[in-house]
Amino acid sequence: MKNIFKKIVISIITWQSRLVLKKYKPKIIAITGSVGKTSTKDAIYTVLSQFVYVRKIDKSYDADIAVPLTILGLGNGWNNPFLWIANILEGFMLLIKKNIYPEYLILELGADRPGAIKNITKWISPDVVIITRLPDVPVHVEAFPNVDAVIEEKRALAESVKKDGILILNFDDTKVMELKEKIKVKTINFGMNSGAMLQASNEELWYENKENQKQIKGMNFKLEYDGNALPVSVSNIVGINHVYAALGALSVAYALNLNMIDSIQSMKNYITPPGRLHLLSGIKGSLIIDDSYNSSPVACESALITLKNIEVTGRRIAILGDMLELGKHTLAEHEKIGEITKDYCDILITVGVRAEHMYEGAMRAGFPKQNLFHLDEAQQAGLFIQNNILPGDLILIKGSQGMRMERTVLELMANPEDFETLLVRQDKEWLNR
Repeated sequence: MKNIFKKIVISIITWQSRLVLKKYKPKIIAITGSVGKTSTKDAIYTVLSQFVYVRKIDKSYDADIAVPLTILGLGNGWNNPFLWIANILEGFMLLIKKNIYPEYLILELGADRPGAIKNITKWISPDVVIITRLPDVPVHVEAFPNVDAVIEEKRALAESVKKDGILILNFDDTKVMELKEKIKVKTINFGMNSGAMLQASNEELWYENKENQKQIKGMNFKLEYDGNALPVSVSNIVGINHVYAALGALSVAYALNLNMIDSIQSMKNYITPPGRLHLLSGIKGSLIIDDSYNSSPVACESALITLKNIEVTGRRIAILGDMLELGKHTLAEHEKIGEITKDYCDILITVGVRAEHMYEGAMRAGFPKQNLFHLDEAQQAGLFIQNNILPGDLILIKGSQGMRMERTVLELMANPEDFETLLVRQDKEWLNR
């Protein structure tokens, strides 16, 4: 019954959305890729909101729900039929009345199953499409016959861009850059490698001295484009992923001929969504890198690199949960992550059935056994390590969505009373799961 109701709701709000797009004619910026979509979306919103009225997808729901809700400016009714009826009535009012409507919509499209993106592109033609990255083993790959099928699904978004639109590509990803030759529209690229149209260089962590101790505050890098070299700063976040997110946002500003100095200044207001390499104060004077939103092999390795690169006075601790939806790659990819952890952290705690392979990989690679632990659940991991935290420890917490690693963060954060604003997945629907 729920599936039938959901299909009816999706059909109605999709039909309403198509009419709204026809009536108000907003510009559409659409983003896909296997990592960095949400951070890039929020960075673009940070920049564009300084210039125009813009709306973004706020939650990472399935695309067939999230895209229409964003177009209509409505919240998710979840399993409540009365909320959905109210939403549908609001959608009709948007069609009947002449409302003030955003000039730009920012849409994030994931490919959690075959057809997830292709079905949307049947009725949406974006003005700007951004492809972030296409790694070898993407999340959700188990829902597809192979990795190439995932890439094909995401490529559908690039192929849907308007003929006079703009395609923005990650220069550092060869699979992404192959799209330049296959899709004949104006193309802009960004990256950290030499030759990128918008290139980040001299990236470094930014520290401040507080009480005679260096404290990590964010990241700095230099943006080079068209012979210019301008400094960029982002606060309270770490990791190369956020440099790429900032590059994606500034590429959109460049593509739309916005003032680049003002665009760069706006990045100081960029706030990463909860659970995405977010810095949080931890108990006993520790610091948490909260990357609990989701995980995949490439994202997990990137997070470990971030853990290693931050200066610490204490130990580096990694608490890593299962990486889900990897299908036949599950065992090998967990083992690979385990094997490299000894190069990035002093203490490793693995969480979940699949993460046992991380534990085994780490042990085989020579990780000190006295600093290697395995637990079954996220909250259990937080409680387990509480008494062993020391001042100056840096704790990375990461795992796939289904592992609910935010529960680990909650046990270790210095301000648990602020969990609703600081942690990911704090909606009532999530908390009841």
